[in-house]
Amino acid sequence: MSHTGILRPGFVQLRVLDMQASIDHYTKRIGLHQVTEGRDGRVYLKSADEFDHHSIVLRRADEPGCDFIAFKVRDLSDLAHYKARVEAWGAAVDHVPAGEQPGIGERIGFTVPCGQRIELYHHADHSEPMPLVHNPDVWVLEPHGMRARRFDHALFYGPDVDKTLEFFTKVLDFSCTERVDMPDGLLAIWLTTSMKAHDIAFVKYPEPNKLHHVAFELEDWKDVGHAADILTRYDISIDIGPTRHGITRGQTIYFFDPSGNRNEVFAGGYSYYPDNPTRTWDGDNVGKGIFYYERQLNEAFLSVVT
Repeated sequence: MSHTGILRPGFVQLRVLDMQASIDHYTKRIGLHQVTEGRDGRVYLKSADEFDHHSIVLRRADEPGCDFIAFKVRDLSDLAHYKARVEAWGAAVDHVPAGEQPGIGERIGFTVPCGQRIELYHHADHSEPMPLVHNPDVWVLEPHGMRARRFDHALFYGPDVDKTLEFFTKVLDFSCTERVDMPDGLLAIWLTTSMKAHDIAFVKYPEPNKLHHVAFELEDWKDVGHAADILTRYDISIDIGPTRHGITRGQTIYFFDPSGNRNEVFAGGYSYYPDNPTRTWDGDNVGKGIFYYERQLNEAFLSVVT
């Protein structure tokens, strides 16, 4: 578990086509809560089981996708530390002032070799609803929708996965928990800065800066089935599942928000420790690695990105 440096994913900013339909999807169906709407029209959401101000930002745009993902660092001094390391690597770093998003302090941002913008920040206000800390019940507000407990991770597509692996492990101090090696080189990587099986992942793709999915953690396998019931009841487009991954061992279902951004809800997965070796899959077993029960890949899963 990280005790210094980068702690965990904090929030992600998604582009959506229809704001109200998106708010309904992420609140009524996935089970988040709306915290506030900014003066620029961006909407801020979180789970009732998260302390920090928000974990999902929705921005109205003409095409779907992800603007950036932000990771929280333990100490304010970590921002200067990682700024120096990123610049020494050769990437440009910019600054975002405190208050650009409500409740969030100053941030730094940079682009990784796969094309995605990554931001780091230290300060986040707390916002309601959030877990109790004195004689706490297991929940404050009765869970609703899919009962998502937190924004958990994101998977991105882009070129230069090899360089992205080097950047995250050598510059940002992540560990590579799993990888897929094909005859022509590295296909995919799963990276963690915590004890989770992954906090972010990348798959090789010819176009840079593509989003595959954002994921929300559920409590257990029964909740994944409950999510499937909700998806069917409200005719939400399902990609695949419920099923299980070989990679990470997570139990999962994939579906799409009203704008076409892929979502995942999942439960389970193994715990990771820094002394664990990287688990490796080869090309002959990649289908089983991604979808353990089906043992073959879904074409839409490979090709649909935003």
